[in-house]
Amino acid sequence: SLTSARGSSGCGLTASVLRDPLTGSSALQGGALVLSDGGVCALDELDKLPLPERAALYEAMEQQRLSVAKAGVAARLNARCALLAAANPPMGRWDPRRPTESNVGLEPALSSRFDLVWGVRDRPARSRDLSLAHHITFVHRHNREPPGAFQPLDMKLMRRYLALCKRQQPRVPPALAEPLTAAYVGLRRGAGGGFTSPRSLLALLRMATALARLRLGAVVEREDVAEAVRLLERSRESLETEQEPGPRPQRPSDAILAALRELGGGRGAVPYSEALERCGAKGFTPAQVRAALDEYEELNVVHVNAARTRVTFV
Repeated sequence: SLTSARGSSGCGLTASVLRDPLTGSSALQGGALVLSDGGVCALDELDKLPLPERAALYEAMEQQRLSVAKAGVAARLNARCALLAAANPPMGRWDPRRPTESNVGLEPALSSRFDLVWGVRDRPARSRDLSLAHHITFVHRHNREPPGAFQPLDMKLMRRYLALCKRQQPRVPPALAEPLTAAYVGLRRGAGGGFTSPRSLLALLRMATALARLRLGAVVEREDVAEAVRLLERSRESLETEQEPGPRPQRPSDAILAALRELGGGRGAVPYSEALERCGAKGFTPAQVRAALDEYEELNVVHVNAARTRVTFV
C-alpha cells in the first residue's frame, strides 16, 4: 500500500476501533501497515508525522504485529511487511555542515528500526541536470517517452519472478555465525556506536537472506553476507558530513551556540537574560540570538521555554 504521513494519523497507519453510529457496535479497522501484510508499505513524508504518533510504528517495525486494546476490543493484527519510508531533513535541505543526527531529523529509537537509512542529496551536475530537463520537457510536450529512453521491465514478468522469490526460504548455515559476528563488530568499531546497534545484526541477517532469495538460493552464502555488509557501510557513508577543503568561516548561529555552551559550563540550562548578555558582549544582537535559538530549537538541540526565561540544552 502507498500512503503519506502528511494526511495520516497513527491510527491510520496501524489500526483503530470505530463505532457504528447506527448500531453502536465497535468494529476494528486496519491501517496501512495491516493492509500491507505480506507486502510492502510505502510511506511518504515521514517527517510530517507528529512525534507522539510515530510511536505507533515501533511495535509494527519491531514485532511485525500490532496490539489493539480499545473500546472493549482486544486483538493482535499481523503487520508482516517491509516499510519503505521517505523523509525530508529539518529546514527542508541537507546541510553538510551539521552533524548527521541533525540532518536525519528522526529520533534514534525510530531510525534504528530501519535496516538501511540512505541520505539522498540533490547535487548540481550540468550534464545530469540537462538530461533530466530535456526528458521532462519532451514528456510534457509529447506525452510519451523520448526515443531511446530506458524501457521498464515487463511488470507481469517481474510479478512472477518476485512470487517465485517469496517461495524460497533460505537457511543460514552454522558456518556463517563467525563471519556475521565479525562483520557486526567491525561495523560497531567503525561507527563508534552511532547508527549501529544490535538491530544492525538482525538487519545483516535479513538482507543476506533476501539476497539469497533474489538468486533463488536455498542457503545463505558468504557472498550474501559480504554484500549485506557493503550495503550497510554505503548507507552509513551516505550520511556522513562532507568536509570541504580549507578553513570554513563560522556561522553566527554556530558561534552563538558555542557561546551558550561555554556559558552553561556543563549545566543543563542557562538563564535567557545571561545568554543575551554573553552574546551581546561578543557582538551579537538580540535578534541574532533569537534567530539562532529558533533555528537550533527546530533541530532539537536546545529548548526555550514559553516565557523565554531559560534556555535548556537537549
